[in-house]
Amino acid sequence: MSADPAVVPSEATAVTRNATYAQRIAFVCEIAARLHTYGTTSQRLEGALSALSERLGLDCDPWSNPTGIILSFSDPTKPLGSSDTTRVIRLPPGDTNLHLLSEADRIADAVAAGKMSIMQGHAALRALDRASRPYRALFSVVAFGLASGAVAGLWRLPWLDIGVSTFIGVMVGLLTEYTDAHPRMREASEALAGLVAGALAVLAADCLGPINLNSVIIASLVVLLPGMALTNAVNELTSQHLVSGTARFAGAITVVLKLTIGSAIAVSIAQLLHHYPHVRAARPQPDWVEWACLPIAAYAFAVLFKAHVRDYAWVMGAAMLGYLIARFGGTAWGSNAGVFLSALGVTVAGNLFARTFNRPGALLRVPGIIMLVPGGASLRGLMNLVQSSDSSSSETILLGVLNVILSLIAGLVFGNLLVRARRNL
Repeated sequence: MSADPAVVPSEATAVTRNATYAQRIAFVCEIAARLHTYGTTSQRLEGALSALSERLGLDCDPWSNPTGIILSFSDPTKPLGSSDTTRVIRLPPGDTNLHLLSEADRIADAVAAGKMSIMQGHAALRALDRASRPYRALFSVVAFGLASGAVAGLWRLPWLDIGVSTFIGVMVGLLTEYTDAHPRMREASEALAGLVAGALAVLAADCLGPINLNSVIIASLVVLLPGMALTNAVNELTSQHLVSGTARFAGAITVVLKLTIGSAIAVSIAQLLHHYPHVRAARPQPDWVEWACLPIAAYAFAVLFKAHVRDYAWVMGAAMLGYLIARFGGTAWGSNAGVFLSALGVTVAGNLFARTFNRPGALLRVPGIIMLVPGGASLRGLMNLVQSSDSSSSETILLGVLNVILSLIAGLVFGNLLVRARRNL
């Protein structure tokens, strides 16, 4: 939805003429629930809802947090206080779905512009639920493995490490599909994933040969890491969305703790059974391995973010652009400068994309920063803290995580200042 919701009178009249006050409220509530479910951050969600409500002839004060939305409505054409309505929507934390986010945004714009009635808008939104992608689960599981192996390749780990990471990533993908289908297991899904990844990595190190144990475990769990949630949390805090930012930050830390606990239990059980993994620190791969793995990682994240096939080129291009800017900028001016420049460039590109094509900038912004987020570093710091009594290295890693987050946020903030976004999403 547009961030500049100047309403053309004929548009507002076309929308409101055949829709009652209650119908307009119901449509805004449904859009709110969907945008939340599709992974929109609080400040962008609230801005989008305010813009849509104004175009539908409503006054709306939205309040969003990671587990719900409160919407207060009133009709500006009626006496003050005579039409006040409040809706409370309880929702689980959202998950990024770029295709459905884009479609929901398109439908909302069509309704607000009078090209589609409220009833047609509801029907189009319900159709999104019926449009299931064939073999979605299979593609998701394969993408888990590709992402894990590609990230191991980007880190230039040995071939054995890359192969083990890919296999464990597939196993974690299968486990994730299973726990998603069984709600009672969802609370423990991250801990189970850490347990499986740790156990398989220890088994591989014991039976196949020495590996970079912690790096393999982290690469295997890369899809589950809450680096994006950490970045969004600090972004919300800097935007004065304090409740939402604090809740999201706590949720991200909880996920990291569950992953750490699961992997630590696996290593401890192996030691109790007198299985000691053979560990080595080696990054022997040549440059071409890193560059070959980059498009593979970008494709895997395009699948995992549930982008539409027609948007794969945009999503993959943004992911590779973000990585390349950080890579070469970090080589020239330091890693934190590289992350800042990457976040800045991706934000500018996303805003230009939204202004040019009238589509959500999240199609570029989200994949563009996914390989920069500090979830892997935070997990590594906690794993080191659990596995050794020396906390100095863990403190150094966790301080590095904070520096990366600050660099990301600075890039996002200054990118929005450099090229102002016309759209909230």
